[in-house]
Amino acid sequence: MSRQTCPSRQTRLPLPSGRRRASRPRAVLSAFLLLLPVTSGCAVNPVTGQRQFSLFSESQEIQLGREADPDIVASLGLYDDPELQRYVQALGERMARESERPNLPWTFRVLDDPTVNAFALPGGFIYVTRGILTHFSSEAELAGVLGHEIGHVTARHGVSQVSRAQLAQLGLGVGTILAPDLAPFAELAGAGLGLLFLSYGRDAERQADDLGLRYMTREGYDPREMAATFEMLAAASGAEDGDRIPGFLSTHPEPLSRRDRILGRIQAGEVFGSRVERESYLMRLEGMTFGENPREGFFRNGVFLHPDMAFRIDFPAGWRTLNQREAVQGMSTEGDAALVLTLADAATARAARDGFAGSQGITASNLRDESLNGLATSRADFTAAVEGGALRGTVLFIEHGGLVFRVLGYAPGDRWSARSGTVIQALQSFRVLTDPAVLGMQPDRIRLVRVDQAKTLETFQARHSPTVPAQIIGTINRVRPGETIPAGTLVKAVAPGTP
Repeated sequence: MSRQTCPSRQTRLPLPSGRRRASRPRAVLSAFLLLLPVTSGCAVNPVTGQRQFSLFSESQEIQLGREADPDIVASLGLYDDPELQRYVQALGERMARESERPNLPWTFRVLDDPTVNAFALPGGFIYVTRGILTHFSSEAELAGVLGHEIGHVTARHGVSQVSRAQLAQLGLGVGTILAPDLAPFAELAGAGLGLLFLSYGRDAERQADDLGLRYMTREGYDPREMAATFEMLAAASGAEDGDRIPGFLSTHPEPLSRRDRILGRIQAGEVFGSRVERESYLMRLEGMTFGENPREGFFRNGVFLHPDMAFRIDFPAGWRTLNQREAVQGMSTEGDAALVLTLADAATARAARDGFAGSQGITASNLRDESLNGLATSRADFTAAVEGGALRGTVLFIEHGGLVFRVLGYAPGDRWSARSGTVIQALQSFRVLTDPAVLGMQPDRIRLVRVDQAKTLETFQARHSPTVPAQIIGTINRVRPGETIPAGTLVKAVAPGTP
């Protein structure tokens, strides 16, 4: 990352809190809730022509997606490959123009996340992760998944789920890692992230599959590639880390039964096509980051290490942790304490602390300046008024590398005395990272190899990807254990990036 006053694209730390409205998730939700008394509870489904329950007009649906999109991008980040971004946008637009809702502001993005996933927001905002792209073996597979997500939008599945969630007073922030009594002060989950956790029922998934088949075969793509995708997803699901966003199968279940249903439709002659575009697609993956990118920070045995920003911090043993672009977070197993690492929008630790202490709803005490592990810091204890009670905690601002870090530890007021020792110990573990092995870590990357002679998967893996299990190499190449790869085949290998 560049050594600026705010993190670059590579960081998985937040934009300074002062640049975001802390109440934005509630504000977005409240704005739409105000529309409920005047908005019809039914609308016409553009796909079926039948009446469908919805509390949103099309313009409100589009606005919901537009409001949520920045949360997705800020928290997960865009993959830094403009040509790849343009390619996915062009393919998605071409398919969406042939759908029942061609005039939506269709937006397709590649997220810089290793999770095997794709999802859609209401209004035409569709996302695929670099993780799922590295697992595809053809453009037809990508077209099938894009078509499926386009189908969720054209059939208004997402907005229908949001409508029901609002009536149930679930809101949009259900994706936060924190327990409900801590979430109001956490500022961790925007409205968009909550939408990632809205799952669909079997009927909606079946309809999206059918629509995806319709859209991809209109472009001439082979529908068998969509069936192969669900088989890949079933194989890849066990390997997902799932520490940033829910994987594809968390919101799109039953992959093998859906594969069989698609194959049944193909055998019945209901859908057909022959376009695959295998090698042209694979060439776009050359050099793509595969799996976790250690440059963006990672956890190892409860310790968070960030090579680009050269720091480390020890999270309490046994706590659940989460590393996202906007925050590094931890929560106790009982859900009664949290630790949040972010960046502060201030030139010095003292200025950041004073700004925090003067925030509305905060009562600060015991303000002091300290030196911690050779770094200048400012600290304060605080009480924060929240709905239903109060939070107590301590906040530490640290100057390091031209940036000011904020480490915030807190718990409900009646639990702070029991948790304060553990939290403060974690805060005080922040220090400069000096281990050259960690500082020099680089991500694994996709490398393409044309097999010069027939060889088994295991032989190929041992020769070209010795640090990655053969099962994973087989999954990303659609090769089963023991199978032979024919001579002349273009195959994905994974080149280790760490010396």
